Amino acid sequence: MSVVRVNADGSLQIRARLTIPAREIELRATTSGGPGGQHANRSLTKVVACFDVAASTALSDADRELVTQRVGRQVCASSGRFRSQSANRAAALESLAHKIGEALLRQTPRRATRPTRGSQERRVEQKRARSKVKQGRRVVLD
Repeated sequence: MSVVRVNADGSLQIRARLTIPAREIELRATTSGGPGGQHANRSLTKVVACFDVAASTALSDADRELVTQRVGRQVCASSGRFRSQSANRAAALESLAHKIGEALLRQTPRRATRPTRGSQERRVEQKRARSKVKQGRRVVLD
């Protein structure tokens, strides 16, 4: 899991040396919808945060290609859980940062290893025990 943080100026710190400036993140406020009557229908509390990967100057070419392959040319996150716009803005930015951070993680390839002698012996012993159980169920004809 990568370390992500939303800075006070609205920029997203994805890694120690990667910070996405706030000017590259588009924030939109909309009505949250759902139950809540007049308050939910009139208040612009839901926040949608979008990040254009292709136009970003913060990402290197390799990082840009990786994010584009995994999430697409534009990464969006929204939050409408809270009643206040500021809380939803913080939640949407946090979610966006996590999406970008997860897309940038490089998995080390698994190295194939041989089974140990002990595991091979245990496997053969389990097969022998299972065979004896099945032999005990056979009908003996005299």
